[in-house]
Amino acid sequence: MTFKEAVEATPDVSDGYKTGLNAVDKKYRSKIQVSDTRLLDGSIDIDSCTTRLYPNDNRWDYAFSYNQKVYFVEFHSAKTRETAVVLNKLKWLKNWLIHSAPNINDRKAPQPYFWIQSKGFAIFPSAPQYRIIVQKGLKPIPILKL
Repeated sequence: MTFKEAVEATPDVSDGYKTGLNAVDKKYRSKIQVSDTRLLDGSIDIDSCTTRLYPNDNRWDYAFSYNQKVYFVEFHSAKTRETAVVLNKLKWLKNWLIHSAPNINDRKAPQPYFWIQSKGFAIFPSAPQYRIIVQKGLKPIPILKL
């Protein structure tokens, strides 16, 4: 099953497939850099597609497929007070993948989750939140390079 087929087989996002990184907001696309754009299999805006279904939840932003593996990216300010929000989004995403998007979940990369800072980085290494996000493998990065 291709990424496009997996998206189309997922009712919550069935009409959300876009080629390349076209589902990602233009202002963020440059923060995702791949070594070979021919290996981009498409993308979805999870947040926009699921807003109506989960209006009060902290929803994850995007998923895209590169070299037949799916990556999930959250663009969010990297501030200490925002860590709980992003961790809630990650929890929501993992639950959604298991219960509502198993075909997409089956295609995820070995290290699939990324918090890409939308602005600067302001989480002090001495803060407990810093330790938690590092343990979860979700330390904010300025740019994702694959």
